Amino acid sequence: MINRVLIRTKVLHMVYAYHQNNKENLAKAEKELFYSLEKTYELYLYLLLLVSDISYYAEQRIDLARSKYLPSPEEQNPNLRFVNNAFLAQLRQNTSFRHEINNRKLSWAQYDTVIKKLYDQIQTAPFYIEYMQAENNSYEADKEIWRKIFKQIIQNNSYLEEAMEEQSIYWNDDLNIVLTFVLKTIKRFEQDKGENQALLPMYKDESDRQLALDLFRASIKHTEEYRSIITEAVQNWELERLALMDLIILQVALAEIMEIKDIPLSVSFNEYIDIAKSYSTEKSGLFINGTLDHIVRELKKENKLFKA
Repeated sequence: MINRVLIRTKVLHMVYAYHQNNKENLAKAEKELFYSLEKTYELYLYLLLLVSDISYYAEQRIDLARSKYLPSPEEQNPNLRFVNNAFLAQLRQNTSFRHEINNRKLSWAQYDTVIKKLYDQIQTAPFYIEYMQAENNSYEADKEIWRKIFKQIIQNNSYLEEAMEEQSIYWNDDLNIVLTFVLKTIKRFEQDKGENQALLPMYKDESDRQLALDLFRASIKHTEEYRSIITEAVQNWELERLALMDLIILQVALAEIMEIKDIPLSVSFNEYIDIAKSYSTEKSGLFINGTLDHIVRELKKENKLFKA
């Protein structure tokens, strides 16, 4: 689940923090890096838990309406399609999901107001009304309603974003990309796999975890070398005049270009240009592109780089 885009971003943040904190203990910084990646996976589970907790809230609302002194006919015989959702039932029974939620003690109990507001928004959504009024039911429809809830209600939801910020400082930049993993998970669910349906693993394989470690270590270990190369490439600028984030982006990009042998140059270029657009100044994408291009041409000329 934690892909290389997330890994690069987390490494960038940790290298930035390492230099801002006057080069704190490297082992401590590495530990912090992997803790931040662990928290990203926890966010994935926490968002999936919304499926269950929003549905529990809906059940409570139904039970409360039924228990009125004089319930209306609609309250006595409510539409149970949403709370009897087949995807919801499968997720609640999922062995891996239950283990992770219980082991990590994840809960939305402190954020019942957020759950209420999300459910209120869901109830008024046209796609929800259409789902509840449909004559035919299917497992695919039960998955699709939750896909739409995540895409149209949960994504870019201010109430949810505030709750996430309160929960963990590590989640500030992760929410939108982790939501894409939740959508991917919903799509992958198959009814016949029952409680054994696989969730997305934390890492695709061990090589991604190793990439995080190698990229971070190289960025720190070769700081002076990389900054010397950067200084040569931007001769009309003093290093101190560069935006600090641009400098760190170039430093991490050089670590990947020079030390990570199995990643093509074109991939590294594109990834760090996109990172610059998101995390630095308006013109940083062009600056990073031009500077990296100049550096790579010089390194190849000096026979210090042999990547395609």
